[in-house]
Amino acid sequence: MAAARFLVSGKVQGVFFRAGTREQAWRLGLRGHARNLADGRVEVVVAGDAAAIEAFAGWLRRGPPMARVESVEHAAFDEVEAGGGFVIR
Repeated sequence: MAAARFLVSGKVQGVFFRAGTREQAWRLGLRGHARNLADGRVEVVVAGDAAAIEAFAGWLRRGPPMARVESVEHAAFDEVEAGGGFVIR
């Protein structure tokens, strides 16, 4: 099982980004969380199949229709910290 942490910048708060992220994670069988950060970014932590995480990363670079993603930082992450299911914090 692989895990990753993403920090997504741009117009990603108030545009249903976290809800869309949860939908994509569920669709790909990933677990983890998405949360807004005080600096305007969204943090996303996921764990699951490496190919699913790669597909998920591609979606994060686009986001939902109302979002405008400017950058996505990606780092490996300890999968134990990803938790169970996928939640919006």
